Amino acid sequence: MTVQQRFFQLDNQWCVIHLPKRPNGFAILLLGDVNHYVAESVSFWMEHQGRKQLLEELGSYGYTIFYSHLYGRHWGSPKSVRLAKQLIYYVLKSEILNDRIYILAEGMGALVALRLLETMRTQIRAIAMLSPCLDLSAQLEYEKENKFFYKRMIKEITVAYEIDETKVKDALPPLSFVSWQVPIKIWQLSGLTHYPSALHCRKYEELANEKDIPLAIIYHLSEKRYSFANAIHQFYEQNSALP
Repeated sequence: MTVQQRFFQLDNQWCVIHLPKRPNGFAILLLGDVNHYVAESVSFWMEHQGRKQLLEELGSYGYTIFYSHLYGRHWGSPKSVRLAKQLIYYVLKSEILNDRIYILAEGMGALVALRLLETMRTQIRAIAMLSPCLDLSAQLEYEKENKFFYKRMIKEITVAYEIDETKVKDALPPLSFVSWQVPIKIWQLSGLTHYPSALHCRKYEELANEKDIPLAIIYHLSEKRYSFANAIHQFYEQNSALP
């Protein structure tokens, strides 16, 4: 199990590395959803019971797990992607690890994962996603059903992307699927969810099918949301022999 955490700052954003008792030599970059945070000595994943369990179980398999506050509700902004890259380079330089990392992205964190996939594909071994937000434009349109949430999301995007409110729709990156193969597996919450599968993972699956690239999607019930650390570990292990 994870026995040690090391907190530090990059660009005034708190970051943390969870160091396992018996390292397996591989690292996982964790990209959290809208409620994700890292403070001076604690993080959302350390305080949330289900996520804490997932974190500890992955640590028991020997993974070094690291992540950042990433400016809060970043919605995949360019500066959050830059910081994620900086964090990757920092961790690979400071720890003894394989230089190809795994990614675990939840919700909004998948937007950063997609951008990293476009520019750092040779350093990403495999990506696991939990009920991901993949199409930001579609999600914003979906939020129109609730005026309060729509206005809040518009405000969050203007802050994250550092743009005027009138330019939000033009600034949002389109849903894209890269043609090179980095193994991706999605665990999607069944039923009603903040990121409906029809808007995100199913559309992503269609793009993958068009390029004849396999994409695994596993649907699960809410009570099993954080109980598949072993399944994620097996997925990562299947790709551990890649050069």
